Amino acid sequence: MAETELKLALTGEILDEDTEVTLVQLCRTCAVQAETIEAFIEQGILEPSASGGSHWRFRVDSIRRTRIALRLQRDLGVNLAGAALALELLDRIDELHARLQQGRSP
Repeated sequence: MAETELKLALTGEILDEDTEVTLVQLCRTCAVQAETIEAFIEQGILEPSASGGSHWRFRVDSIRRTRIALRLQRDLGVNLAGAALALELLDRIDELHARLQQGRSP
């Protein structure tokens, strides 16, 4: 990893689940254009918590979802509909895993 990349990685900020990001922040963080985010919204990959064009706000987990969708497209050649389905299945797996963990708790 280049020294500049390492410095950028070390300046990250930990965000809690209740944090929201703007469209601009999401685009900058994921290095994408607003049109990409709009396409992700149309396919159900992302869901803004507040709407209004450039005033959209997103839950912080939208960063993770965007990055996963981008990797699916880039690395596996998955189209948007396929990325939406993959993310839906990953969400379902996470939900089932959480339910299993609850069942194991005393």
